[in-house]
Amino acid sequence: MNQAHMNQAPMNQAHVKHTQKLSKQWIGSIAAWFALALPFATAVHAQTAQEIVSATDKVRNPREPFRVTLKLTEFVAGKERDHDGLTVFSKEDPATHQFRNLVQYVEPPRDSGKRVLLDGHSLWFYDPDSKVSVRISPQQRLIGQAAIGDILTVNLATDYTATVVGTEKIDDAAHQARQCWHLELKAASDVATYNRVEYWVEQGSSYPIKGKFYADSGRLLKIVYYRNFAEQLGAVRPTEAVILDAVDSSLATIATFGDYSHQDIPEAWFQRDYLPHLQVP
Repeated sequence: MNQAHMNQAPMNQAHVKHTQKLSKQWIGSIAAWFALALPFATAVHAQTAQEIVSATDKVRNPREPFRVTLKLTEFVAGKERDHDGLTVFSKEDPATHQFRNLVQYVEPPRDSGKRVLLDGHSLWFYDPDSKVSVRISPQQRLIGQAAIGDILTVNLATDYTATVVGTEKIDDAAHQARQCWHLELKAASDVATYNRVEYWVEQGSSYPIKGKFYADSGRLLKIVYYRNFAEQLGAVRPTEAVILDAVDSSLATIATFGDYSHQDIPEAWFQRDYLPHLQVP
């Protein structure tokens, strides 16, 4: 081996060692960056989930005070067994962003005049025969699989904390494929009807497609599909919800929303003491 090659060998070995040192430093820097960035990325992801829920709230709920008629129809093995008719008056509280609700029973005649009030904190049931209002749970059953909390106007983004489970392509109520965000909602408010909800929101449109609702024990109570999207008060909204019993699939209740209209709702309507004196047109 000549002198030139002998001199070059130590230089090549030094260069390799220097390169390896730089590579280790670079890899260490990248690892440190990911360690610092991961909590930030997780926080952004959680906030994005909350924004998805907020967007679907805007699809479901008009921003101005409104009234809507609601028909609840109970089915057993595909045959109608019973139905109720209600009128719901809803108004968002600008301070809490929670909706206050007044529900007026219309049908059947034996229930006409009964009322349910959600004043932002508590849920009250008023019976005109006894002229007494009593506190009730939002899981109090109305008819079939429909509970009081299922038919109230609520902002899920206010009542629940959301996280993204992932993205999924699922079938909607008409067996059409929809590309959705799969969200998990955990109760963050005392007025939340359910402890936990799985929620599927269509990407792009923010349409609510499907929900699974769980009891405090973790037991699945019901599965809900949203369908018949139509223009109502300036936006396309679901006008029907199919509520399926999670244990017995032969039991179902359809909630049909119609006759949306803006209405100036007096503050007195959301006061428990005013319920016996309320004159609803």
